[in-house]
Formats: sequence, C-alpha cells, structure tokens
Amino acid sequence: METTPTYIEIESLMKKEKDRRMFERYQTIYLHLKGKNTLEISEIIGRTERTVYKYLRAYREAGVVGLQINYSTGAPERLTKEQQEQLKQTIVSSVPHEVGFLSKYSWTLYLIGEYIQREFGPTYSLRGISKMVHRLGLSYTKPTYTLAAADEVKQQAFTEVTFPTLKKG
Repeated sequence: METTPTYIEIESLMKKEKDRRMFERYQTIYLHLKGKNTLEISEIIGRTERTVYKYLRAYREAGVVGLQINYSTGAPERLTKEQQEQLKQTIVSSVPHEVGFLSKYSWTLYLIGEYIQREFGPTYSLRGISKMVHRLGLSYTKPTYTLAAADEVKQQAFTEVTFPTLKKG
C-alpha cells in the first residue's frame, strides 16, 4: 500500500467528508492511487469511465483543489437591476388596477408575470416570479378580506355571545 503524503491526504479527506459527491471524488483519487484502473473505479463508484477521467484530470491539473464542486450561478438575469427596482416600486406603491389591470386590488404572481411581460418583454414561470419576488425582498400571501362597513359592536356581540352558543350546539 502506497504511503505518499498525497495518498494519506486523500484518505484523511475521505474520512472527514460529509458531502456524498465530494466523497465520491476523493474516493476516485484514492482508488486510482491504490492502482485501480478507470473501469474498476467506475464500477465501484457507480459512474461512467468518462466521469472518472474527468475527476482524475481535475486532480492532475490542480490537485485536491481541482476536485472542488463548482456551483453554477444559474442563467443570467432577464431583467436589469433598474427594471427589477422599477418592478419592486410598482408592486409596493400601487395596486394592479392603477397600472392597467381590470378590477384587481392585490398583486398575484400571475399579475406580476403579466406586468413584467407587458413592461419589459421576458416571460417567467410562476416559480421564477416567486423566486424573483423573494430576491427583491418582498413576500406574498393570499389576500384576506375585511368588510369596509363592518359594525364593530355587532361583530363583538357575535364573537362573545352568538358564536360560542353556536359552537356548543
């Protein structure tokens, strides 16, 4: 069994690693250093030989650092920062009927999507709109309704007298 510092380093990293994907990368190098060929390694880790070659190349080119998982930043944003700020200000400072929607008093993800398409061009899925709203520091809830001309005295009497008697029966 080989005992070069690289072998010991990989073995130590494997033992400490909690992320399954990183463990798999370390395991690939570990098995390679033990003399296993790419076919054997691919069968042990359950990946293609191409994936094994990729891990080995990354290790040869940059060492252990080359094995680190690079996370994608995702697709580029379709709205500029200015457009996003304009959208946020519109949602915060107006209701949908003020910007041309018919008899709507609450912003919904669907309406926000319609507004984005009308004003800026791109279309978004409801999930995409939800994520954008969250990134803009906004949150949404389903609207609750209150009666504009409610009689507080009658409401209190219902809550304290009528409702409890209905609940008992």
